[in-house]
Amino acid sequence: MTEFRRILLEGAAVQVIREGEELVAADGRRVKIAEAIHLAPSEPTKILAVHLNYRSRSDEFMTKLPDAPTYFHKPITALNSHNGHVVRPERCNWLNYEGEIVIIIGKTCKNISPDEASEYIAGYSVGNDYGLHDFRDTDAGSMLRVKGADTLAPVGPAMVTDWDFRNKYIRTYVNGELKQEDNTKNMEWDMNYLVADLARTITLVPGDMIFTGTPANSRPVKPGDVVDVEVEGLGRLSNLIVHGPAPIRSDVGAQPTESEEVVSTALGGDWEFRGIRTPSKDLYPSRIEEKK
Repeated sequence: MTEFRRILLEGAAVQVIREGEELVAADGRRVKIAEAIHLAPSEPTKILAVHLNYRSRSDEFMTKLPDAPTYFHKPITALNSHNGHVVRPERCNWLNYEGEIVIIIGKTCKNISPDEASEYIAGYSVGNDYGLHDFRDTDAGSMLRVKGADTLAPVGPAMVTDWDFRNKYIRTYVNGELKQEDNTKNMEWDMNYLVADLARTITLVPGDMIFTGTPANSRPVKPGDVVDVEVEGLGRLSNLIVHGPAPIRSDVGAQPTESEEVVSTALGGDWEFRGIRTPSKDLYPSRIEEKK
């Protein structure tokens, strides 16, 4: 496996290779990892993401996985990096972490089989698919503003090639405390399936990113929290949550809410009515029967 990173080196974006605790550029320049200013490991033309994939997540919501994966889109302006700050805007309270593995495409890809997909994958990275659930009630379920706000797609610190995704742990920590833990063997659809599925109708090009789903226990975080996502063999992505002093404008567009859909999604299994009844607007079919 080779670990590639993109860093800001003397004012320029440079791809480097990790050698021990140093990063080495093609021209021989070296920088210590602890001193490097990281950029996202690729420059995507699009960032795609699967809604549900880990069984623990669907179990937490007491819902059923669909027969095939469903997806959403994060604008490239949401892209962030290792040690980048994640902004929770003023007037918003429900910013959730979602630790994930990210596929990075290496070759132009269209209409391939799952068995062929690995040939088109450059490598893998660690991601955090943050969601601003205050906007859960708008955009007709597309989650554009939930998942698309600036800074809400940190990826890094590296792209690792020749990584075997099978039977690897994924963990998320908040201020050093373990919050999410699962294993890729518990994903319903693996990396090759996701690439092939999307490439049936969407041309994937080098640098494109696919977020592959989060385990159970996504929860809200607040300014001052440090969130780390660690994936076996891929490294550890770290981000600080900060306050965005400029409030969401109130003179235009849908406004942040604290509806039952917002709160039940943000709190996951901690929602007080989980297992008793479904939320007022439920995106997925429930496995429970409401208690009278």
